[in-house]
This record gives sequence, structure tokens and C-alpha cells, in this order.
Amino acid sequence: MSLPYTILILFIFSTSSSYLIPLAHSKIARLGISSKTLKNEPDGSTQKVDESNLKMYYFNQTLDHFTFTPESYMTFQQRYAIDSTHWGGAKANAPILAFLGEESSLDSDLAAIGFLRDNGPRLNALLVYIEHRYYGETMPFGSAEEALKNASTLGYLNAAQALADYAAILLHVKEKYSTNHSPIIVIGGSYGGMLAAWFRLKYPHIALGALASSAPLLYFEDTRPKFGYYYIVTKVFKEASERCYNTIRNSWIEIDRVAGKPNGLSILSKQFKTCAPLNGSFDIKDFLDTIYAEAVQYNRGPNFWVAKVCNAINANPPNRRYNLLDRIFAGVVALVGNRTCYDTKMFAQPTNNNIAWRWQSCSEIVMPVGYDKQDTMFPTAPFNMTSYIDGCKSYHGVTPRPHWITTYFGIQEVKLILQKFGSNIIFSNGLSDPYSVGGVLEDISDTLVAITTKNGNFVNFQF
Repeated sequence: MSLPYTILILFIFSTSSSYLIPLAHSKIARLGISSKTLKNEPDGSTQKVDESNLKMYYFNQTLDHFTFTPESYMTFQQRYAIDSTHWGGAKANAPILAFLGEESSLDSDLAAIGFLRDNGPRLNALLVYIEHRYYGETMPFGSAEEALKNASTLGYLNAAQALADYAAILLHVKEKYSTNHSPIIVIGGSYGGMLAAWFRLKYPHIALGALASSAPLLYFEDTRPKFGYYYIVTKVFKEASERCYNTIRNSWIEIDRVAGKPNGLSILSKQFKTCAPLNGSFDIKDFLDTIYAEAVQYNRGPNFWVAKVCNAINANPPNRRYNLLDRIFAGVVALVGNRTCYDTKMFAQPTNNNIAWRWQSCSEIVMPVGYDKQDTMFPTAPFNMTSYIDGCKSYHGVTPRPHWITTYFGIQEVKLILQKFGSNIIFSNGLSDPYSVGGVLEDISDTLVAITTKNGNFVNFQF
């Protein structure tokens, strides 16, 4: 069965103004569709949701879909929302657009997702939004404190369980609305885009099609892309301003030079107005790294973030009054805002979402993100799997399985696998999105379509 023509056309020509933006890379590569840290100014990337059209529900979800031990029959409350305002009804076999949540709460997803709201009325669609297990209010074991406590409770957090959750809820929704013949289109961005594509492959009897936006399906050890995340970050900054790029490139050595002085860390702390003393030059370098990565990930109008950073860096001339690190700090202020002090750990706070995502990154979502020699804005430091595994074992006491995703979902030979077993999937990518290097960027067949925009940072269902 092919994807209905009207739905396909609307996927391609939607004019949604919202954006799906993954959070910047850190030691554990972070995906996601809305910023949890930088909210310097409103720019239309999120919208206030008319909650009067939404009804929240809680589904009695099974803890473990794949075993039959007594504990596997435990249940938890999984949150989902439905907007039936414009639905054409079961008799008309009107479609269902289902947003598959990722590593975030349903509340922030609803504020960031415009595609369903924009196209629901045109398609007379029922809109369904599902929260991912272990995020937001969807916590097994009764609370976040219990669910995120240790590897024994976190062990039920993985992509396969999440997909099975979505399958159970979508079948429940079809039964609830007595709509056996309404086609379901699953939609997701970033990690959620990966889930959408995987759902279509694993549950083709439930989802007729999928829209996978900025989904780095191929960013794994067995399918490592030729160029990595920081190649795109470097490219975007260099194209924006070569002077800015060179200033940043030269700053790393300068930071180490200052740090090597007597009281050098105190000098750096004063230079960058840090809220706490620095333990080493790495603290400030990691902070700056994330600033630049966030600027690219969220590089959107009306005041494009990379331009804001570079304009501030370039505004101060290279002379004695404004030294190199003064210019670098000006870029920080431009993006983060003028603050009394700057927390170098602001991007790595131990929130519930961060704890859950660290587990997923340390178990199966192992993305080999490093600094390769072509990533010339940064000091070279290639991804080291041994160090990564050691760090995860130290943190969780569990060894990552870096080959499991490609084994379970069969993505090693993506063209062959999708041609034989996949159809009705749209892969959308903005080529200025650092994670696009791991995306499907070429059409595979008439029903496996790749859509790219040259200058976009995150296509987000906007084609």
C-alpha cells in the first residue's frame, strides 16, 4: 500500500514556522528537539499551545514487552495527548498523525512541534502526541527517583521498549475511536525521527508511513559517516566568517597558555566571569565547545545564532585593549546573555532528562562523535571507543553495546535494507545540522524519499 498522495504532498510543502532543534553534543552526544538551556530571546521557534484543543490521557503501559517474568507484568502510567478538533472521523477513514516523543517531556514537545497543528486541519487528522518512557511524567516504578535510581531500574529504558509502548498506545487509540481503517503516519525529529523510521520498519501493520526529520540513523560505529558532527560546526562558522573561525581556532592554545601561568586558572575564571573556580582549562574549553555547537544547532532567525556569536567576536578589534579571549568572551555574552556570572556546567546539569539520556547513550545509542583532523576549528581528539566504554562502565556499571542498534534495526546496508523491507518513509535533513552527517540524504526509491535543504540547520517538517 502506498502513502496517500495528499499526505505525501503536504509533508513536502508544509510551511510550519516551528523548528526542531537537537541539543548540542557533549561527552555524551545529546539529541532532542527543543532547547532546555539557551533561551536568550524569543524568536518564534516555539509556539504557545492552545491546550483547550488537547486532552491528556494516561495509558496503563506494560513495563517489559519482551519477557514473561513476573516483574515484566508491572505497569506504569504513560502520558499522551489527543487533539480531535479537526478529525474527519472513523467513517471517513480520516488519518491519524502520531508524534513519537523523544528524550524530553511532552510539555516541551507540544510547544516545539508545529507540523501536526499546521497540517491536522488540512488532512482532517486526529493528532496524537506520546511521551517517551522515563521522560516527563512517564516514569515507571512510581517516580523519577525510583525509575532513574540505578541500572536495574533503568534497564527497561531502550528504543525497542519505547517502540512497543507506541504500538500499544496507537492500537488503543484506534480501538477507542473505533477507527480500524484510518491510516497512521508516525512523525519524529532527531532521536524521535530515528524512532519514527524504526517504527515503520518494525510495525508496518500499524503505521502506513513515517516522517523522520533530522534522524541520524547512520551515526553508529558500524555505519560511521565520512565526516562527523564537528565538521559541520566548523563548516558553518567558517562560511559565516573566516575571521571569526580563525579567532576561535586560535583560542584553544591561548586558553592553555594562560592556564599554564601561575594563578592561570584564576585569570581565566575572571576573564570569563565563571560562577565557580575552574578545575582546569578543560572546564572553559568544554563550555565554549558547547556554546559553538549550540549556536549551529539553533542557528535560526530572526537573529541567527552563529551570526550573533561571530558579530560579537569580530566587533572587538585585535589589539592590546581587546585581546583574543576578550573577543571569545564577547561571543559567549552575545549568545547566552549578559549575566553576573557564567556557569561552565550549565549544559550538563543532572536533570531527569539528562540522566535518562546518559543511560541510553551508555547502553545502545552509542554515537562516535569526536574531533577529527578535518574539524579544523577544534583541537583534534578523535572518538575513542575504549575510553567511552570505560566512562560508561564507571558511571553505570554497565558496558555499552555499540553494535546493537545496527544489529537490531539492520541499518548496516541502509539502501539494501530499506529497499527490501521499507517503504513510505520521508527522511528530511538540513545540511547545516551537524547530525545530518548521519542521516539518509539520498532517495532510495519512490516511497523512500530524502529531502535536504542546503542552508537549513534542522528541516523540522518544513519543506
